[in-house]
Amino acid sequence: MAGAIASRMSFSSLKRKQPKTFTVRIVTMDAEMEFNCEMKWKGKDLFDLVCRTLGLRETWFFGLQYTVKDTVAWLKMDKKVLDHDVSKEEPVTFHFLAKFYPENAEEELVQEITQHLFFLQVKKQILDEKVYCPPEASVLLASYAVQAKYGDYDPSVHKRGFLAQEELLPKRVVNLYQMTPEMWEERITAWYAEHRGRARDEAEMEYLKIAQDLEMYGVNYFAIRVCGCCPESPASEQIPPGPDGQWLLLYPRNKKGTELLLGVDALGLHIYDPENRLTPKISFPWNEIRNISYSDKEFTIKPLDKKIDVFKFNSSKLRVNKLILQLCIGNHDLFMRRRKADSLEVQQMKAQAREEKARKQMERQRLAREKQMREEAERTRDELERRLLQMKEEATMANEALMRSEETADLLAEKAQITEEEAKLLAQKAAEAEQEMQRIKATAIRTEEEKRLMEQKVLEAEVLALKMAEESERRAKEADQLKQDLQEAREAERRAKQKLLEIATKPTYPPMNPIPAPLPPDIPSFNLTGDSLSFDFKDTDMKRLSMEIEKEKVEYMEKSKHLQEQLNELKTEIEALKLKERETALDILHNESSDRGGTGSKHNTIKKPQAQGRRPICI
Repeated sequence: MAGAIASRMSFSSLKRKQPKTFTVRIVTMDAEMEFNCEMKWKGKDLFDLVCRTLGLRETWFFGLQYTVKDTVAWLKMDKKVLDHDVSKEEPVTFHFLAKFYPENAEEELVQEITQHLFFLQVKKQILDEKVYCPPEASVLLASYAVQAKYGDYDPSVHKRGFLAQEELLPKRVVNLYQMTPEMWEERITAWYAEHRGRARDEAEMEYLKIAQDLEMYGVNYFAIRVCGCCPESPASEQIPPGPDGQWLLLYPRNKKGTELLLGVDALGLHIYDPENRLTPKISFPWNEIRNISYSDKEFTIKPLDKKIDVFKFNSSKLRVNKLILQLCIGNHDLFMRRRKADSLEVQQMKAQAREEKARKQMERQRLAREKQMREEAERTRDELERRLLQMKEEATMANEALMRSEETADLLAEKAQITEEEAKLLAQKAAEAEQEMQRIKATAIRTEEEKRLMEQKVLEAEVLALKMAEESERRAKEADQLKQDLQEAREAERRAKQKLLEIATKPTYPPMNPIPAPLPPDIPSFNLTGDSLSFDFKDTDMKRLSMEIEKEKVEYMEKSKHLQEQLNELKTEIEALKLKERETALDILHNESSDRGGTGSKHNTIKKPQAQGRRPICI
């Protein structure tokens, strides 16, 4: 009895200790996941669980996004999940997205999963026209997307129309030109064929390297209303450049209430005209901002140079100000982090990434060698099969020729026998006619009429005998000719048998020297120890490193020049098919910027403020 009571108490206590949970759905760019979370979990607990599930270590770029009354918000790490303004209906949905963007994707994105998630997100933004992309660059990006999905181009597999169901270009670009889907596919395939040998991760990285130079890449836009600054000087003025030829930072001296756009990205804060999201009117680099704060809906930016006036603006909602501040803090932290030495964790990740990349490169080389050897073996096999088939056909033809020769010989022999019999029969008839003529001559015909008739019969018999003799002679000659033909047919039959015997005794396969399969080189081992993380650079090492960096810069400039020439050729080719009336405002702005020579990297559009000891006057 006591044991039963104790067991019931133990069971009830266990039942009470089970924590309450709720269901969360996580939506990534290419998958969906569901988790059971405890009620007490904070945002960091859920975020860490998602990152562990994905195998993601570069967590500082990402966040969990949700929507609150048509406004985007991000899950806070130090706040309980259910304390956020999220729907209480299960499952609670969050989107796992990149919250912050790198300045240089190739240097900062280490893991392959990180590169893949950024690739999918940036690709979707370009196709959804959230990031403006020129037509010629859209075609190039589409070719890298095809390489990442389909691998190397193979004309026998990737036939005309294989991209018909793929969404590769923004609709704005498709509608801007009088070009059919087949014409677009032809141009994309032409670029796609040039990317042979690139693995998926390499193609995705090339995509990101091109996309990161787009003006709207990685920029979060917010509608703001200017509060005004320096109210004692409401007019807009422009001051001459300083001694170094650079213009001082000028603030928008618009009237109070003017609507503008605030852009937040990895480089700083930017102020845009609502009609032009490509070129900022003013930029505040992170290293020249002293403080950012907000009070209610009013947001304040204080430059590092105290001689430069404070910039203030209003946003539509307090929630928007909180989101702007979050993005500012995160981007500023990453901006400063990039300019410091890598942490031990990042160094380990980069070392592992280099080792993995080298291993994959060697594996690809081994597979390429095996593929080449397999193709050579298949070609040799096909050649042997072709030769065997040819020999079989020759043997069949020889057999058929032999059979025809035998049939011809039989026919000639039969015909010669018939001719001999006919000749014998004619000779017999000729003898009988001769006998009849002798008998007629011996017969005495007394009367003249009988004599005349007899002479006439004799004459006819002589003519008949002459004809029969000629016929007999002709038949004899024909018999001799048939005997000669029979002899030749038998000779041909003998030669055909000899040729068939030669074919039968010929070896079926020619001797082949086995092709030795080269063994793949040993994969070098990589040992990561603490000693490998310390470096002692000497002058010679520094010079060698500088020379390598200069060499990489020259190669990169040559590739960039070649890529730019290809883009210009494509742009010139499709320019004749453009429909001017369908150009959007961003197309016009981009073309004007290109005409002015402003088609370089997006980093060139940022104007850095320099006070130079002058008091700035606003525009």
